Amino acid sequence: MVPRRRRCCAAKVAPPGAWRDIAGPAAGPMDLDYDYTTFPEVVASAVDAYAQAGIKDPRQALAMAEVHDCFTPTELVLVEDLGFAARGTAWKEVLAGTFDLDGELAVNPDGGLKSFGHPIGASGLRMLFEAWLQLRGEAGKRQIASVARGRRLALTHNLGGAPGECVSFVGIVGSEPSVASRVRPAVLSPASHRTRKATT
Repeated sequence: MVPRRRRCCAAKVAPPGAWRDIAGPAAGPMDLDYDYTTFPEVVASAVDAYAQAGIKDPRQALAMAEVHDCFTPTELVLVEDLGFAARGTAWKEVLAGTFDLDGELAVNPDGGLKSFGHPIGASGLRMLFEAWLQLRGEAGKRQIASVARGRRLALTHNLGGAPGECVSFVGIVGSEPSVASRVRPAVLSPASHRTRKATT
């Protein structure tokens, strides 16, 4: 990045005729071999979330998913990164209706970012609200079929940054406790808390 030079016109900031260096933020792909067909950060966050929730096959376990479809091709990449379709086959799954309201695993049943826009911060709350409505069977005309078939877990996903420099979040919510919530960590038990407190 090369800073631009521009004459400062605010007399209160600099004396008349002064030059100031102005620099704006910029970023680009750090890896010239980045292929734009996967987000490694999404894969990693999905693997972690599935492990914590005790999910072995997300396509079979989840009732629905709300994904960060900032661009149409991004949704295709994400359903592959999240393990809903084999690499390079998401487009076939879309044409087959796999991710429709009455499909095997509904994705963005509310229309996603393309339908609502993207008020940063509120997008994640909207996704969670949609999962809540769907899992309670209260989504009206867009109610997904997989809940009636007994599925009780939903996934929400958000993504930010630039290719090769992303931040990803995957959350699993549902009407049944996860494996992680059924196992209380030892450090939180009353006995271990007393022991730790006594030694500090």
